Amino acid sequence: MNPTITSHVPLATGLPPSFLWGVATASYQIEGAAAEDGRTPSIWDTFARVPGAVANGDNGDVACDHYHRMPQDVALMKSLGVDSYRFSVAWPRVQPGGRGPVNEAGLGFYERLVDELLSQGIAPWATLYHWDLPQELEDAGGWPARDTAYRFADYAALVFERLQDRVDTFTTLNEPWCSAYLGYNIGVHAPGRKDFDASLAATHHLLLGHGLAVRQMRSSETRPHTYGITLNLGTADPLGDTAEDHDAARRADGMGLRLYLDPLRRGSYPADVVADLAARGSALPVLSGDLDVISTPFDVLGVNFYFGQDFAGTDLEGNTHDASGEPVVRAVAPDTPRTAMDWPITPSRFTKLLVRLHHDYPGLPMVITENGAAFDDSPDSTGFVADDDRTAYLASHIAAVAAARDQGADVRGYFAWSLLDNFEWAEGYAKRFGIVHVDYETQQRTPKQSALWFRDTIAALR
Repeated sequence: MNPTITSHVPLATGLPPSFLWGVATASYQIEGAAAEDGRTPSIWDTFARVPGAVANGDNGDVACDHYHRMPQDVALMKSLGVDSYRFSVAWPRVQPGGRGPVNEAGLGFYERLVDELLSQGIAPWATLYHWDLPQELEDAGGWPARDTAYRFADYAALVFERLQDRVDTFTTLNEPWCSAYLGYNIGVHAPGRKDFDASLAATHHLLLGHGLAVRQMRSSETRPHTYGITLNLGTADPLGDTAEDHDAARRADGMGLRLYLDPLRRGSYPADVVADLAARGSALPVLSGDLDVISTPFDVLGVNFYFGQDFAGTDLEGNTHDASGEPVVRAVAPDTPRTAMDWPITPSRFTKLLVRLHHDYPGLPMVITENGAAFDDSPDSTGFVADDDRTAYLASHIAAVAAARDQGADVRGYFAWSLLDNFEWAEGYAKRFGIVHVDYETQQRTPKQSALWFRDTIAALR
């Protein structure tokens, strides 16, 4: 590893020695070994084989081969000086088909991972669901089916039983908005369905599964643990000062943030969102007692942030309603520099979001469980990437966290997304978020400049 960094980006400041530093990954994006040791297909294995669904026809069959290279990857984390590693457990690896007993070979991998992390002084942070639903459960209805919430809680209990002696923090779900909206309404993520009412049912059952899982884990714990959920959150600001733009921002905020945090923290879905849904003839499939389960107390909110947006209540032709009669809610990216994903870079909105969460949903500690950026990396002959753009992105967003803390937000840690370049969902291997470069032909890992900057920042703030 290069001993020093060459970036002109200054090290981050303003965070206490107790602040948690980590890196994050997801099972399908890095593990590979898609058909080994009893693992059965997930919805992403299936979706990746739909022609045109994933860029270049890529899939996660091999990915970063982390399943076979795990000790090497943990050693890499150790060299960066991180406190914690956020990983996800592959449901179809641990419980093939989504029902029945544990697959010993599959769960054994995560036991070895946890043991390896602990031997290197790195705390494991386990995410139980990062989108790899067993295909058999999708065939039975997927997340729009209520039974999937109960299957998830049973699976969570199986993993918890085996890992609770060594893992302190368990996250139930990663980004249920993506699972529900992108997977079941827009269809650009697995399973690729396009059904608005199905996406609403998926939203409710994901949240129900979270509550059921927390209750099951807490009821069987042999010592205290930290339980959480991770949401992808942004800011929704009106593009202009018109009534239509303000209403569009309200609607976007309602469907993207309050639809999740209100039931989790307040025990009810937001009334304005429920009314909006009723106006279009839709409703969340809430049964008696569901909201009590969903609002089961938990201990930490994982916040994944990438950008904030503006919203307009008119389309480009000035219409306030679309062809189906629904009010226009048009996302407009702020006029800022962009990443390779064409996402705007908006660190000041990160601060705004965290302060808003502190005020609107008080009393819940937050940890940044994902934040990072894809850029078009250009490795030199050794594989090293001098990624000033990613380094600057991380620096500006860590500074945004420090600014939010200065305004009272209880943010206790930051996980960089991602440790490794990996399978970037529908983008395949075309987009690189890693702070470590991966040569997909040789699987050689090379820390980028951003990784070295991150390492030096952690060391400087301890």
